[in-house]
Amino acid sequence: MTTAALIVAAGSGTRAGGGTPKQWRPLKDRRVIDWTLDAFEKAGVDFTVLVLSADDPHAWTEFSGKPGLILAKGGAERAASVLNGLKALDGRGVDKVLIHDAARPCVSTALIHGIINALDLGPAAAPALAVTDALWTGADGSVTGTQDRNGLFAAQTPQGFRYQDILAAHLAHPGGAADDVEVARAAGLDVRIIPGEPDNIKITRPEDFARAERILGVDMDIRLGNGYDVHRFGPGDSVILCGVEIPHEKTLQGHSDADVGMHAVTDAIYGALAQGDIGQHFPPSDPQWKGAASEIFLRHAANLAREMGFTLSNVDCTLVCEYPKVGPHAAKMRSVMAEILGIEASRVSIKATTSERLGFTGRGEGIAAIATAALVKP
Repeated sequence: MTTAALIVAAGSGTRAGGGTPKQWRPLKDRRVIDWTLDAFEKAGVDFTVLVLSADDPHAWTEFSGKPGLILAKGGAERAASVLNGLKALDGRGVDKVLIHDAARPCVSTALIHGIINALDLGPAAAPALAVTDALWTGADGSVTGTQDRNGLFAAQTPQGFRYQDILAAHLAHPGGAADDVEVARAAGLDVRIIPGEPDNIKITRPEDFARAERILGVDMDIRLGNGYDVHRFGPGDSVILCGVEIPHEKTLQGHSDADVGMHAVTDAIYGALAQGDIGQHFPPSDPQWKGAASEIFLRHAANLAREMGFTLSNVDCTLVCEYPKVGPHAAKMRSVMAEILGIEASRVSIKATTSERLGFTGRGEGIAAIATAALVKP
């Protein structure tokens, strides 16, 4: 089924202060409208209708011609703006439409999908929060009475409808409705209540911007990846571990320089990014990587993370071996790894353990390494 989002952004938003309509005001590193549009793009809707004021030529110029974005002119009131947006979808094969306030930038993908799925069960669905606080009536700054809160809900958007049903409902409605649910009910449509989200706030007052920033600041993409590597010992007089050459009676064997620690950290980063492993990026069948310094692999992984928008938060690497002793070299290893990764040494952990003389590491046949990497995208 084809789904569209209809974003109403034609209002003046004067109660939010700032001298500029709230949908165009900055929120963290973007504007309110940008967060809202991005939320529906991430949710994978097929079309988005953006209803703009006819008196805002800058907005029309900015958004004209963007793929998947349809522009419609706002009306004298919200219902007229929504109807214009619905008409803009005519002939595009839309089955479901989600009508949303531009001033709700914190809407989640889960809530959007919940509304879309609910439309498989009925003609309309909308999110709401059950009222839990005591309700008063008041006048002149004083309480005049109480109101029973049982059965009361605070409405949110997006409010979802089967397209033809809500188009017909708006065409038949005389206007003046509080929201699209009222229009739908006036047309006899049954509206299913979907649990809303406390963070799905509507920016109305100046202080709401600070709350929205806190909510959006928590919505980070946090990734964890694990890496594991093993290399056997062979004839030689030193080993390279986490970029540091350590004198030893043997060396580690591998297609590259066999830095088992650096390999494990590299694979941990690739794993967090869901980008395979070292072998996929640097195939051992390719002779150009024979004897290569492992920092080439590690730098590539760190750069790839940055290109994908992630910050490397920290890495933790454990070397499993009886010999050589890692402790005297751990500080230098952390410094070398930090420089390659482009992070502070305080975010790099290098430690070692033995296997109590059990297994191949206990018998001195090789070294194993286990690593974890944490990546964060704001």
